[in-house]
Amino acid sequence: MLEDKLAQLLAEDPLRIQALECVRSLALPDCYIAAGFVRNLVWDHLHQKHNPTPLNDLDVVYFDPNELDEQTYLKYEAQLNALMPELNWQVRNQANMHIRNGDNPYQSTLDAMSYWPEKETAVAARLNEKNQIECISSFGFESLFEGQITYNPKRTLVLFQSRVESKNWLITWPQLRVAV
Repeated sequence: MLEDKLAQLLAEDPLRIQALECVRSLALPDCYIAAGFVRNLVWDHLHQKHNPTPLNDLDVVYFDPNELDEQTYLKYEAQLNALMPELNWQVRNQANMHIRNGDNPYQSTLDAMSYWPEKETAVAARLNEKNQIECISSFGFESLFEGQITYNPKRTLVLFQSRVESKNWLITWPQLRVAV
C-alpha cells in the first residue's frame, strides 16, 4: 500500500521523525503535520534527490471546535519553536479555518484538507502513542506517488495556477505533471 510506502519514507528521515515527535508531545486533537512536509518528501523520492528539499515551513493542523481563543496557535508555535527552533512552525486549528476561507464549517482535519487547492497537498502524517506513523489524505495517495499536481475544484483555478507558479514546484521537481 502507498500509505505504508509513505510511512517508510518518513521513518527514514530523522528530521521528519523528530518533528513528528515534537508535534505528538503537544497532544492536540486530530493533529498532523501536513502539506509540504509529506508531499515534498514523496516528490523528492520520485526525483531520486539524495538531499531533501528544504522546507519553507511545517504546517501543523489540528481540529478542536471547543477552542475559544483564536490565538492559541501562537502558544503551540512557541512550544514547537522551543523544541526545534531550526524549523518554521505554522500551527492552525482547522475548526476555525472555514471562516477565513468562506466555507461551511469543517468536520475534521481530513475534511478541512479536502478544501486545499491541490489534491497532493491534502496529505498529512502523525506519530501515534505506539510510535507508528499514521498517514491520511483527502484524495488518496495515488496521484501524489504518480508525480501529479492536481487541481481541486473546491478552490478557484486561478488560485491553483498561481500556487503552482509561485511555489516553483515544476522547477524544483521537473518531472511533475499538472492535472486540471
